[in-house]
Amino acid sequence: MLGHIIEDGATVLLYSLKGKSWLVKVDSRNEFHTHFGVIKFSDLVGKRYGDVVKTNSGQEMILLEPLLVDYLMKSERKTQIVYPKDIGLIIMETGIGPGSIVIEAGTGSGVLTTAVANFVRPTGKVYSYEIRPEFIEIAERNLKRAGLQDYVVIKNKDASQGFDETGADAVLIDVGAPWTLVKPAFDALKGGGALAAVLPTINQAEKLATELKKAGFVKVNTIELLCRSIEAREGMSRPATRMIAHTAYLMFARKSFLKVNTSYNENSCDGSEK
Repeated sequence: MLGHIIEDGATVLLYSLKGKSWLVKVDSRNEFHTHFGVIKFSDLVGKRYGDVVKTNSGQEMILLEPLLVDYLMKSERKTQIVYPKDIGLIIMETGIGPGSIVIEAGTGSGVLTTAVANFVRPTGKVYSYEIRPEFIEIAERNLKRAGLQDYVVIKNKDASQGFDETGADAVLIDVGAPWTLVKPAFDALKGGGALAAVLPTINQAEKLATELKKAGFVKVNTIELLCRSIEAREGMSRPATRMIAHTAYLMFARKSFLKVNTSYNENSCDGSEK
């Protein structure tokens, strides 16, 4: 549940009506500098979320309690992240929810990891595999800032060598050669379990789809989501000139015990059969 009063040590989203925002941790001994001026953190303690404060130059800032999307988009990163528009469909297509056991291959900066951890709590777990220690350090910091570290186990292991877990509800793949994880994913999933892959290129999608069908996966479905904002203003509304276009192809599949069937059709993005 969202709180109401800001305390020392709380995380706050400082939102400017000029379109800029910052995710900060309140430390009453310090202050925060922006190009709109300086805010003393001590002035935030005791205020309500939703209150307005002014910088020393008179610029107004709204104090908002961060939502999951704020933690994701303000994450520390050294890799391309999975965007909220894609995360939402991944959650829906895999059925991830409270109590789910989820395996992830390719932790990266931990943005998808953080989102999934939020949905599996309080009794579920995310087991995330990453071969680069420097990425693990970043992901752990992002998880801790969002308060979700207790729901994730990160392993510094090569996922292509197999997963330690079995009976998983879902496997999420975000690596350069996703087809190498088809067998490990099949072995780790429960019957009917869901697989989701994040694929930057269509070549990856082609090869992965073929391997999934060979292994007995069904409902192999590939989707691309585009996101365009609308500038809604009375009498002059129009689409924004900039948009989040291609971020990745998303491929979904379900584990079955059917073997070598590469001829069936995929599902369309609205859920109907092609």
